[in-house]
Amino acid sequence: MSPRGLCGRSSLARRHRSERHRTCSSFDIRKPTGACGRKRSVDVAVEIGPAGLLACCASLAAGPAGHAADFPRGDSGLADDLRACNAYGAGFFFIPGTDTCVRFSGRARYEAGFVPNRNRTQSQGDQSQARGMIRLNLDARSQTDYGVLRAFLRIDAASRTGILQSTGTQQRIANAFPALGQDTFGRIQNFFIAEKAFVQFAGITAGRAASFFDFYAHDYEMSGLTTGSNLSSTNLLAYTSRIGGGLSLSLSMEDPFFRKQPVYAASVAAAAAPLGAPSQFVAPTAAPTPVILATDGGFNATGAAFLDAVQRSRMPDFVAALHYDDSWGSAHLSSAVANINVGGFIATPALGPAGTTIANDTAAALLAARGVTSGAQTDYGWAVQAGVKLNLPMIASGDGIYLQAAYAEGAMNYTGFTFFTGSYASNLTPIQGASVQQFVSDAVVNPITGKLELSTSFTVVSSFLHYWTPEWRSAFYGSYGALNYKRGTRETFSMLNGLVGNSAPPNAFANPVAFGLSPVLRDTDQVIAGVSLIWSPVRDLDIGIEGTYIGTSVQSGRVPDATYPILVNGLPFVTANRHDAGQIRMRIQCDF
Repeated sequence: MSPRGLCGRSSLARRHRSERHRTCSSFDIRKPTGACGRKRSVDVAVEIGPAGLLACCASLAAGPAGHAADFPRGDSGLADDLRACNAYGAGFFFIPGTDTCVRFSGRARYEAGFVPNRNRTQSQGDQSQARGMIRLNLDARSQTDYGVLRAFLRIDAASRTGILQSTGTQQRIANAFPALGQDTFGRIQNFFIAEKAFVQFAGITAGRAASFFDFYAHDYEMSGLTTGSNLSSTNLLAYTSRIGGGLSLSLSMEDPFFRKQPVYAASVAAAAAPLGAPSQFVAPTAAPTPVILATDGGFNATGAAFLDAVQRSRMPDFVAALHYDDSWGSAHLSSAVANINVGGFIATPALGPAGTTIANDTAAALLAARGVTSGAQTDYGWAVQAGVKLNLPMIASGDGIYLQAAYAEGAMNYTGFTFFTGSYASNLTPIQGASVQQFVSDAVVNPITGKLELSTSFTVVSSFLHYWTPEWRSAFYGSYGALNYKRGTRETFSMLNGLVGNSAPPNAFANPVAFGLSPVLRDTDQVIAGVSLIWSPVRDLDIGIEGTYIGTSVQSGRVPDATYPILVNGLPFVTANRHDAGQIRMRIQCDF
């Protein structure tokens, strides 16, 4: 593998990924020329690991008691006190007075991009983007009777502007905060996150780390846009057993919130509907979703009570991963189980026809007559993933290819289907100014039965890295993803259109043409393909450009074209069945 790193990731980043399965790497003396070709008097690399942090803390607490690495201090200063630590790889040095080895590393990055956008309505029309980013790492390790004790820390921070950089996804999980000016809201965003903070000891990994479910995780891509799971930061507690011969088994208990897609709530969609926009940012204490109380004898609901669709934190996700490493490459098989839940009925009067209300006692009696006694319920989603990486030195040194596929029921973020479009919201456009919306919920509450129904998703990705020369490399990648809801879901929701409006499709039985054009809860798919070219003129410096195509479509029929919101006789005048977009992005990145 080339020492310069793969496309968007430096060799330091790849080393961290592999260290989820290994505790040490071979020592490799660095060249006297430091980061970006500049010479340094003291060559210190930065990268952080979980066991090292505890080791560092323990060593500092122990003070300058007699250790093998306790050095005399000379007149030449700190540089003379530092001694290389050969046990864990290049860049490690002993903390004076301790047996703890530490390595510091970091990254500076600039990116700029362009995305064509012909939509000039609804405060849209942005095309350019930019980002400046810093990364600081610290990796501390020490040897114990139980093996290596390691602690790893990573801080990422960035100033981001424009579409695809100022992302709603990161705001929705509190990793970023927006500007609030007239011209800047939704266009400027600062990002700050404790990306990694974990401890490794005797097979245990505990703290904030990458999910053990993931494998490819956009390893060869600059922008990381393909469909595929890539949760680089979550809170977890895991145990890894080295079976032998390159095979390991990991069991991980992981934070559920970073994997949840909302249960579809008609009220949230309705709040955004007058703006003609998807539900980008919502902060509800409750998310009402309707359950039919009665009909007119046909297919129109005449009353509805509302369940609270906000998911509670009831149990962690559980992940199992089988990983194999060999000289030819690696293979990965993983699975996950996730809890999906909704609260009980909301204690507000039920909704009747023409804006009237239905008393709670009457609503409860109507529900009981239909066998619906309690709204609070729990279901379980699941996901499986398989992937393989093949090293291809017969083509060129450093070449490789990934192949990966994932399937999920009620656990969409494990397949990575929403990775480009965005996560943690029920309905989004794949890009600003898109013709179509995507409804991306893990589950819906069937309005007739009041029971959770889980969506299914599937993704497949392939990525090939080729070194034209030791200084020039390219990645070629593509992915496909599909999302489906249970058959009949849209039809049952359409019975509520007269009560909740356009957050439910027009009635499928009374107005089949309008129903067929509604975007609500449509099955969608997405194709992404791209290519990059990166030049590394000196060690640890990447200068690259990447072009990506994104095609998002409904799987059948057509929907209103959101860029031309024109109605004729109550029907959209312009329709679409897909939206095609492109992006060009450049990057200058220096690791040290």
